[in-house]
Amino acid sequence: MGTSTMKRRKIAYGEHASQFGHLYLPDVEAGECVPLVVMIHGGSWSTEFGLTIAGAVSRDLAKRGAVVWNIEYRRVEEGGGWPQTGQDVLAALRLLDGPITEELALAGITVDRQHVAVVGHSAGGQLAVWAVANLGARTERYRITTVIPQSAVLDLTIPGLHDKPSVVRFLGTSYDEAPQRFAAASPAQAPVVDALIAVVHTTEDRAVPVELSRHYVEVMRERGQRVTLAEVPGDHAAFLDLSSRAHRQTLRELGL
Repeated sequence: MGTSTMKRRKIAYGEHASQFGHLYLPDVEAGECVPLVVMIHGGSWSTEFGLTIAGAVSRDLAKRGAVVWNIEYRRVEEGGGWPQTGQDVLAALRLLDGPITEELALAGITVDRQHVAVVGHSAGGQLAVWAVANLGARTERYRITTVIPQSAVLDLTIPGLHDKPSVVRFLGTSYDEAPQRFAAASPAQAPVVDALIAVVHTTEDRAVPVELSRHYVEVMRERGQRVTLAEVPGDHAAFLDLSSRAHRQTLRELGL
């Protein structure tokens, strides 16, 4: 697999400055069908972090032969929050059916539309699982078969999490005032879908303890969701390190 001609395109899915994504196109042989991966960055839904923190990972996946759609979204300080941020992720996923498909056609790249993967780190994992569940794991032209939440915030309703400042800012209210709002944004209460939720969590994570993913997996298995949990060494930011076990486990889940 060559890497010298890997390209990146900026594509907007809305009018706001943060409603866009970077499409990474790999160097592939003519006629080759390649994977498609959607990346959703974390960062407490705050403008302190942007899609560039997932840039190195996106480039690595593209070098391994995948098309990568790394999306930005409106965060709390810029008109995001709930439900606007979630709506942005839905819109970015639906963009696969139009401009992304057209860009791939122009580049002469064929992707496997029946086995799309969505990867989300931390807050991005909440957005990834919630959005895929609310799309029924499908857009008009694509089927999402794997979601990989990485040390993700998967249940906003549990004590100790629903009162965290970042969560309260994201939801725009307190849990006591609007518990139904926290439930609506929680992947643990989202619809069960015909996709594998392959949870990966680092065991030394202090920002989002691994117990939260264990709780999510237990709840969703009882609800009938196909879900797995891989626990790997590392801290919360390990997924951004290309040499980490966390990244290698993500590659394994992606089949890359």
